[in-house]
Amino acid sequence: MADRTEMSNFATLNRIALISVEQLHVEFAATPLFSDVSYVINDKDRIALVGKNGAGKSTMLKIIAGLQSPTSGNVAIPKDTTIGYLPQVMKLSDGRTVLEETEQAFAHISEMQARLDRLNAELAERTDYESDAYMALVEKFTHENDRFQMMGGLNYRAEMERTLTGLGFTRADFDRPTSEFSGGWRMRIELAKLLLQRPDVLLLDEPTNHLDIESIQWLETFLSTRANAVVLVSHDRAFINNVTNRTLEISCGHVYDYKVKYDEYVSLRAERREQQLRAYENQQKEIADIQDFVERFRYKATKAVQVQSRLKQLEKMVLVEVDEVDNSSLHLKFPPSMRSGDYPLICEDVEKIYGEHKVFSQVNLTLKRGEKVAFVGRNGEGKSTLVKCIMDEIPFGGVLKVGHNVQIGYFAQNQAQLLDEELTVFDTIDRVAKGDIRLKIRDILGAFMFGGEASEKKVKVLSGGERSRLAMIKLLLEPVNFLILDEPTNHLDMRSKDVLKEAIHDFDGTVVVVSHDREFLDGLVTKVYEFGGGQVREHLGGIYDFLQRRNIESLNELHQNRIQDTAITEEKEVSQNRLTYEQQKERNRRIKKLEKAVAQCEEEINEIEASIQIIEDKLATPEGAADATLYEKHGNLKKQLDQAVEQWETLSMELESEQQNLRTS
Repeated sequence: MADRTEMSNFATLNRIALISVEQLHVEFAATPLFSDVSYVINDKDRIALVGKNGAGKSTMLKIIAGLQSPTSGNVAIPKDTTIGYLPQVMKLSDGRTVLEETEQAFAHISEMQARLDRLNAELAERTDYESDAYMALVEKFTHENDRFQMMGGLNYRAEMERTLTGLGFTRADFDRPTSEFSGGWRMRIELAKLLLQRPDVLLLDEPTNHLDIESIQWLETFLSTRANAVVLVSHDRAFINNVTNRTLEISCGHVYDYKVKYDEYVSLRAERREQQLRAYENQQKEIADIQDFVERFRYKATKAVQVQSRLKQLEKMVLVEVDEVDNSSLHLKFPPSMRSGDYPLICEDVEKIYGEHKVFSQVNLTLKRGEKVAFVGRNGEGKSTLVKCIMDEIPFGGVLKVGHNVQIGYFAQNQAQLLDEELTVFDTIDRVAKGDIRLKIRDILGAFMFGGEASEKKVKVLSGGERSRLAMIKLLLEPVNFLILDEPTNHLDMRSKDVLKEAIHDFDGTVVVVSHDREFLDGLVTKVYEFGGGQVREHLGGIYDFLQRRNIESLNELHQNRIQDTAITEEKEVSQNRLTYEQQKERNRRIKKLEKAVAQCEEEINEIEASIQIIEDKLATPEGAADATLYEKHGNLKKQLDQAVEQWETLSMELESEQQNLRTS
């Protein structure tokens, strides 16, 4: 797919400031969190808000959303700017079906429809067709109807269904009560409602926590091509790299603004810190020289003036701050355990059926000792179900053999419920830590976001995410030779994921990872098992090798583009990849044609957005607001823009596919 950052940049030549943060200062218990923070959020910005845990990322989102007040400073938001906010945890409502609950996003349209119905009924009853009052009523109806059409009218239902489907719901789910769904799925409904409202600014706090890979990829595309401005907090590197084009870092109580995506920010940040360190060292040398001069000549009357001058120089000096960076090299290693048999797991024709629903059948796989594999696929395709079969938690058909001397370490979200609620965080880990690792308990807890006073909290007061992290630490300290990890990176920040990934990488036992985190799986697994359509297919190589070989941009295409013929041989794949000179030439012609079409599409989008902006400026005036033709033009242009963006997206995906084919041929 074409570069989404370019897409969001070229279409916003006439960007406007949606939110202005001015000299923000926030304190908690007299301790400063932010100081003198100022920046602007523009239309079409895609911003990643980053910083260490506790830096204030979620607080910043709440302040922008108007849910929390700063100690001082101002957040300037134009009166007509709308803001949508998705917190990590929110109160979820029951009592409606999935479709009915999602439809709440269009409550304003329903109200407009009701007003139109009332006006229409009044017009039908009136007979004074020539009177000024009747003409005024006609004009009011026309004005309201034009606004109604401009905002989507009754077409929102199709958009609503597309959004729910994109987030993983099936049509069979639409009429089910929301109470039948888990908290994660109900959070998806809230996310759908938020996206459908199309606010000017979307504030998203860890939006991928409850999504599978397919839904994450759909959300990436939506945010990159259809959202207005986005500010998000996420620990999913691949997600923020694919969505954002700007990075705001909170560090030392300040905000540093980088006009680049996350990976480039990491590089620039390292350069900035090197400069800060040099400046800091130079300043410290200067301070030492001044202090040395003062000490040597403090009591000499002939040097009194110079000593006072140096002291004043020290007082006026603004100390150089160096960005907070955790340089501690925490390396966790699983404690030694007995050696397992050569084949820790063998599945022969394993199947799982619930009533008439077949989750999977004829699953045949063999894991060798030391292998690290990933289970991938859409939610509901059976990944966690097979894990439960391995753990003997549910009945199944077929033969499943766990090898000799296998000691399984199992992590799933419900493992957190098995913790002793009366123990503190520290005591929970202290009871399983053995040997030299006991000296590192504080460091380990800090790496998993339990630093300082948090380590003294009792388990019973921890949130679900905190309990999951604690259960993960506990597992890391237990002697096992076969790890089964079901979504282990949920609720972990980037540093925690790095510590976990390194520990698993160095683990000499066997590992099964169920995960939607592509960055976490990269370089960790050497085999991928794809779940879908009631089958489980084996693919050799890492996660990105798998994606490239299947010629797909992202894991969300696994379901749609699943190869029908499972007996394709390696010889056939090689022959397909060997292109003749004429085929190469034809492919190059197609690529050039697609590049031209994409460029034309981008130019068209730019022109349409400029036209929309002109009309919106007119609509902001009293004269324009009374002009019904402007609403009609605005609605038509919006439809043209949606079509143009959809065409750009299709063409860009075709172009990327052709370029990928050319690279691999």
